[in-house]
Amino acid sequence: MSASAIELPLFPLNVVLFPGMVLPLHIFESRYRQMIAECRRQNKPFGIVLARPESLPLQEEPYSVGTMAEIHDLHKLADGHYILMAYGTRRFRILSQHRLKPYLSGVVEVYGDVSEPEDTLLDLAKQAGGLFKSYLNMLLEAANEPEKDIHDSVPDDPEELSHFIAYFLEVPNEQKQRFLELTSTLQRLQEVIAVLHREVPFMRQMLSSQIDEDRSRLN
Repeated sequence: MSASAIELPLFPLNVVLFPGMVLPLHIFESRYRQMIAECRRQNKPFGIVLARPESLPLQEEPYSVGTMAEIHDLHKLADGHYILMAYGTRRFRILSQHRLKPYLSGVVEVYGDVSEPEDTLLDLAKQAGGLFKSYLNMLLEAANEPEKDIHDSVPDDPEELSHFIAYFLEVPNEQKQRFLELTSTLQRLQEVIAVLHREVPFMRQMLSSQIDEDRSRLN
């Protein structure tokens, strides 16, 4: 076992959390209410992991890589439930897991992306950021939402940007899990760019068809 390994409560969900992202949670199961109470009392994070689709109820099996989550804005409701914001911090790999408590726990090791050429990363980040802002604007237009200033919320740092885009892309959870598990920012950026190159023209075509249909109804 690595000297950097730590014990961490694990929360299997049907979602992939990335570092730097925020996930609102409503905790109602007694086992996870206990987990949150203990984490709060000990001032420690918990781990959010994607549950494998073949998992049995109450015996969820997680993928081996997840993200540590800090507890923010915790509120306890009258019925004992909790609502909170889970803020993703660092990724981890599960080394072993057990169910000595009502909830799943594991021994985990933190890891991150490898070092890569900064100039290449910045070029890819600029390309990815531009595509993603177009993608978001079209999603807002398709939902008939007013255009919002999103430029300040999209990170400039290549690794942070790669996580940000991967979190918000409309792709299956298994693909998001792959993005999470990558240790190359360069590869993650290349792969989200490939998705955006496919999705942006599709969104543009969909919006164009919608506009044409609206015009035909007016004639």
